[in-house]
Amino acid sequence: MNWTAISMFMVFVCFTLLVTRWAALRTRSASDFYTAGGGITGFQNGLAIAGDYMSAASFLGITAAVMANGYDGLIYAIGFLVGWPILTFLMAERLRNLGRFTFADVAGYRFAQKPIRLFAASGTLVVVLFYLIAQMVG
Repeated sequence: MNWTAISMFMVFVCFTLLVTRWAALRTRSASDFYTAGGGITGFQNGLAIAGDYMSAASFLGITAAVMANGYDGLIYAIGFLVGWPILTFLMAERLRNLGRFTFADVAGYRFAQKPIRLFAASGTLVVVLFYLIAQMVG
């Protein structure tokens, strides 16, 4: 066993948990959690969105699509890039006007909240599981 790697991993996990605890103590509302209480700049928000896009799973998925499908895979990559701003322009203002932050919030507000939230959480966990598998492989 590589004890150096295991110990460094544990240090990283402990540091991450400490930062998470510190951030949780500073968060008082849903607005604080989802929008940092309105205290971040457009540049910081842009960096966060770029961080979402530049992950190992994204690079591996798009690279694999281009390799397997050629030009059609490139079209997929362009759609991946263009889809986010379109969705943002169409939905962000409406969500902000409703005072909600996620689609599950809106659906839970309009319909029976418990089944909607269970369905949204289950779907999220399934997607995240496969995403994390690809992320760890990359």
